[in-house]
Formats: sequence, structure tokens, C-alpha cells
Amino acid sequence: MLSPQARGLSRLYALDVARAAAIFGMIIVNVGPYNTDGWASWIVRALNGRASILFVVLAGIGVSFLARRALTKGITRRSTLLWRGLLLLALGLGLQALDHGVNVILPTYAALFFLAAFMVKMPTRWLFWSATASALLGPVLWILTRQSTDFHIDPAQLGDSPFEIASAIVISGPYPLVVWIAPFFLGVWLGRQPLGSAKIQWRLVYIGAIAGFGAFGASQVLIGVLGQPDTSDVDFDRLISAVGHSQMPLWLISASGTAVMVLGILLLVVPHFNQRIRLLVAVGQMPLTAYTTHLVIIALLIHPGPQEPVEGLLISCAIMLALILFAVVWIANLRYGPLEALLRKAPGFLRVHYRLPERHRRRQYARPYPRRAKPGTSMEQKPTPS
Repeated sequence: MLSPQARGLSRLYALDVARAAAIFGMIIVNVGPYNTDGWASWIVRALNGRASILFVVLAGIGVSFLARRALTKGITRRSTLLWRGLLLLALGLGLQALDHGVNVILPTYAALFFLAAFMVKMPTRWLFWSATASALLGPVLWILTRQSTDFHIDPAQLGDSPFEIASAIVISGPYPLVVWIAPFFLGVWLGRQPLGSAKIQWRLVYIGAIAGFGAFGASQVLIGVLGQPDTSDVDFDRLISAVGHSQMPLWLISASGTAVMVLGILLLVVPHFNQRIRLLVAVGQMPLTAYTTHLVIIALLIHPGPQEPVEGLLISCAIMLALILFAVVWIANLRYGPLEALLRKAPGFLRVHYRLPERHRRRQYARPYPRRAKPGTSMEQKPTPS
């Protein structure tokens, strides 16, 4: 049986593998092409709008862990989150300027970190109900705004005015904050759950599967009864759609459910693989570097991209293999990826410390989430003498 520290490490490894899976899913979608020809296109369409939701759910979980570590070390959580948001915004706008044909998710990611800086102290129950309300009301607000302004779905760009950047992030871009805040709230809520509990892990699998497949099935039934939504106009008939990136509730519930299901499965199975998952763990420990690198590769070597889905899958596999090799070599020598190290080095004016309350000073050496070992080291720990 694994020791408590080993169980904590396996939990972190499962999250790393989930991050790697999200990155690989986005690579397949971004390389494309997106069409309806053959089995390979089915894989692309199945991952479209689901890999990115998994990425955002994991970001929320990471924020919960980050807040806990910052509190333990006596560093203000708000300053850490604001620094990461600023860096992600600058990086996202810079990446969008490249010729890759991809809508970069990082500006919305940055906005979520800005928001987290002020919502991280929300009660756990409020987080869950906020996620539910956002999933139901965010799409309605998106439709109403689209009807009243007739905006074009364009990402924020370098050179845009601050108002244009903010409006693209909040409502008019490909990842509108009013919609994508729902899986982020869900992730923050999940990060506060005892993810090391087998009971919780099985519950994630069951509930995630019911939500994921149930919402998609409900959409298919509604479309069969009411007819296909009119894609030439934005109206409330779109609410029955579960198509990836439709910004609609049934898609949000379905994609978030499958993300939770995948997370539960990985939390259950990763501890049984130990050394055999170290390649994926390495990629998951540097997700921002991996995401940025794949966009640069697409811009320099691939865009405008393959014409056939099978060709796209082969190119995607080549990119994934390159990222795995790079990550394994890097993590074997350095603890953090290059961009991840930058995220951790907040400027001096943001590194504000405070005196820990007495109850936290007593617990600051009892780590609920132990330090992550490098891939290749054993998670098995020697039993402590009784």
C-alpha cells in the first residue's frame, strides 16, 4: 500500500497526465483539418471543444492548489495570480500574432487568473453554484449580446485598443469569459475536494459520464424533435446545440462532464502505472511551454495545414513525440519548464509577504500536497517506524 506522501504524488501525477492529454487533444484539433471524412475526422470532431474545456478545468484545480501553497508559504495569493495573469495575457497576444490560424486561449486564461485573484476566497458551496449558474446564464447573455451588437467572433490582437481586447476576452472572442468561467469555477471547486479519496474518484467518473453523455444525448433528442438550429442567425434555438465551441449550455455541460470523467479515471489508474507514465508526466509538468511550442511549430512548419484528417493525425503525433522528448530531457535536468519558471518568478513589487495566522503557522509543515518528484523517481516510500 502506498504511503500518504506517495498517494499525494500519484494524485499530482494524475493531474500532470490530464494536462498532457488536454495539450495533445488541442494539438490534434489545431492541426486539423476539421471535416466529416472518415474515422480520423471523427477523432478531431470529438476532441473539438472538449480538450480545451479539460485544460480550463485543470487550470481551476491548479488555482486551488496554488492558493493553498501561497497561504502556507506566507505569500499573498492575489499577487501571485495577478502576475501569472499579466504574463499569460502578454504571451497570448504575442502568440495570436503568429501565422498559425489558431484562436489562442491564453488571453481568456489570463482573465480567469485575474478573476481568481479576487474570488479565490469564495466559499466552496458558492463555487459550485456559481459554476452551475454560469453554465446556464452565460450562454443566454452571449446570445443577447450577439443579437444586440452583431459582433464578429475574432480573438484579441496586438495593436487592439484596451477596450477591444477586453471586449474580445469577455464576450466577443472565441473563448468568451462569460461562458468559459463555468468550467473554471468547476475546476476551482474540484481542487478543494479530497481528490485522493477513491470514493470521490469513482464519483467523478460516474457523474462525469452521466453529465457528458447525457447532455450530448439530450441535444440529439431535442434536435430530432425541434430540428437543427439555424446557423445563419443567432437566436435561442441554438440553446439545444452541443457542438464544440457553440458556447451553449448543453455543450458546456457535456464537455465539462467528460473532463471530470477523464480526471476521475486518471486519478484511479495512474497510481498503478508508476514509472510507465513518466513521459506524459513530464509534458504535464510544463503545459504552458508545450502549448506555446506547438503553436510556434504550426506557424513555422505546418500552416495552412494538411488537407486530410489522417495526415493531420500523423503530423499531430509527430508534434506530440517531439514535445515528449523535449519535456523528458528538460525535466530530467531542471525542475520547471522555461515558461513555468517564469510564471513562478514574480517581480519584486508583487512578492508581498504577510504574517501567517497562528492556525496556519502550526500546519505549514504538514503538506497536504507533497512536493512533486521528477519523473523516473519512485512513488513508493519506506514505511515510517511505529
